Amino acid sequence: MAKHERGLRFQPAGGSRAPQIPVGKKQRLNIQRLANDGRGIAFVDGRTWFVSAALAGEDVEARVLGTHGKVVEARTERLFSASELRRPAACAHAGRCGGCSVQHLPHAEQLALKQRMLAEQLFKVAGVEPDVWAAPLSGPEFGYRRRARVAVRWDAKGKQLEVGFRAAGSQDIVAIDDCPVLVAALQPIMSRLPAMLRRLSKPQALGHVELFSGSALAVLLRHMAPLSASDLAILKDFCDFHQAQLWLHGEGEPQPFDPSQTLGYRLESWDLNVAYRPGDFVQVNAGVNEAMVAQALEWLAPQAHERVLDLFCGLGNFALPLAQQVREVVAVEGVATMVARAAENAVSNNLHNTRFFQADLSQPLNAAEWADQGFSAVLLDPPRDGAFEVVRTLASLGAKRLLYVSCNPATLARDTVELIKQGYRLKRAGILDMFPQTAHVEAMALFEAS
Repeated sequence: MAKHERGLRFQPAGGSRAPQIPVGKKQRLNIQRLANDGRGIAFVDGRTWFVSAALAGEDVEARVLGTHGKVVEARTERLFSASELRRPAACAHAGRCGGCSVQHLPHAEQLALKQRMLAEQLFKVAGVEPDVWAAPLSGPEFGYRRRARVAVRWDAKGKQLEVGFRAAGSQDIVAIDDCPVLVAALQPIMSRLPAMLRRLSKPQALGHVELFSGSALAVLLRHMAPLSASDLAILKDFCDFHQAQLWLHGEGEPQPFDPSQTLGYRLESWDLNVAYRPGDFVQVNAGVNEAMVAQALEWLAPQAHERVLDLFCGLGNFALPLAQQVREVVAVEGVATMVARAAENAVSNNLHNTRFFQADLSQPLNAAEWADQGFSAVLLDPPRDGAFEVVRTLASLGAKRLLYVSCNPATLARDTVELIKQGYRLKRAGILDMFPQTAHVEAMALFEAS
């Protein structure tokens, strides 16, 4: 056997690997176009750069955040030439805070970006476009967010409490006491929150804070150790000053400081009160949520004699308005606590033609006892990973109309392929601007049996 030559280095098949670009390196770039997530795209030396806060046609200096093979993620540090579309960001923290990624883009252009994203996914993945494109469903571009999670972390080295929102692309916390996307009622709470938290005696024990605005204002504090009487007094005085409920989340489930207090939101058009607790899923944009429910009912066109299925029903956001218009609603959700609260919401709103069930909706529906009588129409509002196993068996339920509310165009397009195989046709689709100032896309699609 031949001896190994010391120091001999062998190149892997296919040639040498290009050296990685170090984090922090700055690079001048010309932005060619926008990606679906609103970042600018540039090409240099065989690499594709995705650059936050950059617009098509701009020359920018970008700082590298990370590399993955031939993909480089970066953020704009300096503008050499700006697009005519660029506008000043409304928030001083834009570009650093991870909450809003496209504030530099006019709202009309944000809507156009989201519309293109939905259309491209449907065409590339499913090879279809709807018979009719609906106009974007939108509301105010600022002051819309009725729920927010505020990051809190004790910096042991600096001996200070950090309060704010997570930075874009990292776990750093951007100190924020003013957020223009919050509803007006939460703005004063947000501005005074950091100073109040820094008065507490055990900042190391604080987790995060959640703010809510609905039928009442509420402040929830996550804590990892019991709170002292003096700290509870500070928290209670703060909430009393802002006329907000105090909720505490230590061991177990979140609990109101005053056990008699409850949270909820109104669906004004249907005179409905929907109760919820911190941790339950609710849409953060109240105005667009109500418009979304109205549009869903208009498109689905439920009739008084019909039996309708609502999948991923949550607290009853769609099921309760549907129940006012049809003979029976069967509503199904994967989380047992949500099923119980949805049923309570139906009873408290004097709706007795609803039935709620818990089921694993990542599995086919064939064996479900509540599905054996069939349905005239189906509404589903799944999470980001979609509803592939569910849609594979929807045709067996006999529904002629299917209304799909999606928070991920990619999985909507994937599920559309399956629905077309089952004989459904995409009749209408459009975007829901639930999160202005971000590239996040919600969509609604109506399918009808051929």
